[in-house]
Amino acid sequence: MSGSNGEERVVHEVAIVVPKRVREEEEEGDCVEVLVSELKKRGMAVDRVVGLADEFLKVAAPLETLGSAAAELHIRKPTRLGIDLPFEMQGSEAFFRQPDGSLFSWFERFHCYQHLLYGIVNSDGYDVTLKLDDREFCWAAGESLVRRLESEGVIKQMFPLHDEFKRKELLQTWALNWWNFTNQPIDQIYSYFGAKIGVYFSFLGMYTRWLLFPALLGIIVQMIDFGSLQFLVLPSFFVSTILWAALFLQFWKRKNAALLARWQINYLVGPSQGYRFIGMEWSCLPFPKELIKNLGNEKFKEKEAYQRYEWFAYRKRFRNDVLVIMTIICLQLPFELAYAHIYEILTSETIKFLLTAVYLLIIQYLTRLGGKVSVKLINREINESVEYRANSLIYKVFGLYFMQTYIGIFYHVLLHRNFMTLRQVLIQRLIISQVFWTLMDGSLPYLKYSYRKFRARKKKKSEGGPSTGKILIASRVEKEYFKPTYSASIGVELEDGLFDDFLELALQFGMIMMFACAFPLAFTLAAVSNVMEMRTNALKLLVTLRRPLPRAAATIGAWLNIWQFLVVMSICTNSALLVCLYDQEGKWKIEPGLAAILIMEHILLLLKFGLSRLVPEEPAWVRANRMKNVTQAQDMYCKQLLRSISGEFSSMAKTQQDPE
Repeated sequence: MSGSNGEERVVHEVAIVVPKRVREEEEEGDCVEVLVSELKKRGMAVDRVVGLADEFLKVAAPLETLGSAAAELHIRKPTRLGIDLPFEMQGSEAFFRQPDGSLFSWFERFHCYQHLLYGIVNSDGYDVTLKLDDREFCWAAGESLVRRLESEGVIKQMFPLHDEFKRKELLQTWALNWWNFTNQPIDQIYSYFGAKIGVYFSFLGMYTRWLLFPALLGIIVQMIDFGSLQFLVLPSFFVSTILWAALFLQFWKRKNAALLARWQINYLVGPSQGYRFIGMEWSCLPFPKELIKNLGNEKFKEKEAYQRYEWFAYRKRFRNDVLVIMTIICLQLPFELAYAHIYEILTSETIKFLLTAVYLLIIQYLTRLGGKVSVKLINREINESVEYRANSLIYKVFGLYFMQTYIGIFYHVLLHRNFMTLRQVLIQRLIISQVFWTLMDGSLPYLKYSYRKFRARKKKKSEGGPSTGKILIASRVEKEYFKPTYSASIGVELEDGLFDDFLELALQFGMIMMFACAFPLAFTLAAVSNVMEMRTNALKLLVTLRRPLPRAAATIGAWLNIWQFLVVMSICTNSALLVCLYDQEGKWKIEPGLAAILIMEHILLLLKFGLSRLVPEEPAWVRANRMKNVTQAQDMYCKQLLRSISGEFSSMAKTQQDPE
């Protein structure tokens, strides 16, 4: 929280919503007054704002207060010595600052706010009676005040507030800056929203820039008639897009590693999990009740117990995955094939377009219903952390969307071999999907915001407000209160709004990649769509939604595996498209052309996996910095150890020389 000149400024970053009191006069033991008093005792600044139906407490914590909370939480931060150490306010100069000059990241600050607010306990040693109008309730000794007020319904909500200075700055340099199509102030986005949102927009920007090459190539292939060489043009375009996608994903890993190094976020790279937090240990994992029950009083070795736990968790996850796959096959697949068959026999283009729109709306409802079932299954699984549970949700929900998005297209490709119909379906899907997601991103939050304001004004009028004229909402914090949260459409308790944004990108990537040979111009449409997506998402986060809660994840996580899977699927589907184009009579004879396509498919699969080994996942400077930090840490510990040993020997020598 630093100003332009490096001076620390106090910003109200959290709002607490409490009911507006009926009685105007203050009474002893008023719970809101007690809360405000306790907040000030903890070193926080409180600004009280009275709204239409509620009162808002805007809370700000100076740097000293945040530093004390960070020290109590033992938050580990990177230092100039090259190692992470628990934060101490006395040695704050030794810790790295954020890109915006502040000492703590948004995630760390919000964590400190939570600790400060929920850490207010009754330390008087006896129960205290609190009042709110005509109600009375007890605040027990040692009990958290905020949790007590939440359980009594006094605290309705707590949510983070926008920093108006930084919000307006981001609006000018990012959301409304249309001249820079793909350039974004990533460091400012990270400082304001946190690492997860910063990584998402960095990924979206890099993906859009890389789309310019296949977009230009697709225009050439689509618009120019190469005559007899057309059979060579499509395979060449297919090979180019596959190599492009494989290289993009590898260079994104390098970009992600560079971002983490620049933001001083320490992650380890693992071969099977992508990235994982440093410090995650098996000892912090809960054992399932079933396993504890089976163990009884017998003493097993620690290694054997962990192995049992691991395989027990895998078994439950595998069972749930099988349930989701069988549900897709038995319930969703017939519906998808019925839609594809009806689409094929219709003759009117208008009816086809309307059928596709209705189909996508219905399938959205069915997919969200399946997502809710997936969440219930995940809650019965054994996962090491919330991140693992979120990844499990991503895989299951993407499986549902993968089926509803692509199975009808596969039907047109494999059974009817009608490239014109396939191209029409792709155009309609891309247009309708873009319109649907744009409405969901822009219009739906604004409609929710407007409806909540309308209800508040209507309630104010019914309680005796002015009968004529418009009731104005003057305070900024009340406007923030009416805005919807940045939440996921499925699995709100596991994911935030980035779930839907990443899902939209993944479905788009699968659409343009798996059917690249049928519609090369799709890459151009995707590039234009992504330029619009960057700005609409920025406006959504800065204007129409509340400030999102910060998330600790600093990679795209399971979505990277999904994109890798889509690249492999693209090799198979485009090879099938070329076979259908070459063998239009459907004889499926092994002729030189077909054999060449099959050989090309295997070569591309080998190249795809070979590039993941040839291109390093980290830039050289990131590896060099990490080795430098490790060396500095070792040198520091060795010097400290030598001083300690020298001091012990000196004290022993003095003891021996001194007479008794």
